[in-house]
Amino acid sequence: MFIQIALGTALILLTVLGTGLSFFLLEKLFSRVNNWLLREPHQPKLMMMLSVTVLWVLGTVTVSVWVWALVLWGLGVFITLEGSMYFSLTAFTTLGFGDILLPHRWRLLGGMAAVNGLLNLGLSTAMLVEMLRFVRVSQREAAEKNQS
Repeated sequence: MFIQIALGTALILLTVLGTGLSFFLLEKLFSRVNNWLLREPHQPKLMMMLSVTVLWVLGTVTVSVWVWALVLWGLGVFITLEGSMYFSLTAFTTLGFGDILLPHRWRLLGGMAAVNGLLNLGLSTAMLVEMLRFVRVSQREAAEKNQS
C-alpha cells in the first residue's frame, strides 16, 4: 500500500509540476508576441491564441497520460503498452470504463491517476482562462489608449 501511495504521489507531483512548467513556457511564448497581440484586429489573434493554448493543454495531458502508461507498463501491471495506455487515459480523464482493471496489489494507483487527471485538467482550465483574460484585458487597455 505504501509503495502505491509513494509511487502515485511521485507521478502526481511529476505531472502537475510538468504541466505548470509547460504553462510558464507558454506564457513566455505569448509574452514575446504580446505587442503583436495588442494590435488590431483583436478577435482573430485571440482565437489563434485560444487554439494554440488548447493544443498546448492537449499536449500536456497526453504527456501526463504517457507517463502513467509507461510506469504501469514498466511495472508489469499490464502486458501490452496499448492496455496500459488505455487504462491510463480512461483513469486520467475519470471516464473509467472498468473493462480493464488494475491487479489487486496496484489498485490504489487507479484512483491516484484519476486525482492526477482532475488536478491537471483543473490547472489547465485555470491557466487557459487566465491567459485569455489577460490578453483580452490588455487588448482593451491598448484600444482605449489608442482612442485617447
